[in-house]
Amino acid sequence: MNFALDGFGGFVPFSELPDADVPAEPGVYVVVRPTETAPVFLSASPAGWFKGKDPTLPVAELQAAWVPGEPVLYIGKAAAGRSRKRGLRKRLDEYRRHGAGQPVGHWGGRMIWQLADSVELVVGWRTTDAARTTEKSMIVDFVKLYGKRPFANRTG
Repeated sequence: MNFALDGFGGFVPFSELPDADVPAEPGVYVVVRPTETAPVFLSASPAGWFKGKDPTLPVAELQAAWVPGEPVLYIGKAAAGRSRKRGLRKRLDEYRRHGAGQPVGHWGGRMIWQLADSVELVVGWRTTDAARTTEKSMIVDFVKLYGKRPFANRTG
């Protein structure tokens, strides 16, 4: 059984995000691995270092976090922020740039970049003004289904 993604759209590779019609509104997003093959983990992350911190995690930690058979790897949120200018487009662009090696502050979900096939991952989104509440609810539902958090959601 896979985690339900009712109401989500997009589902484009990270490389296509700059040209995709990503909403500027707040919302939630998911990172999906569209294959069921066993993962191969890189020993070093290609993601950008932020504030001098290496994004690399031990391969044993990645293996322990893996949820076999589930394509959803990460559930994230994009709030509007105080300026009301953040939203999904801005947050997903930060996530993409972090994975491309830039020193961008998108530390959550960084585990996905240590997958050897991270270039094949896709991201989907759903707008909502209740981004934080929706994200937390989705993670709770995931834990109920699998007994653990999505692969790259390591903190509460």
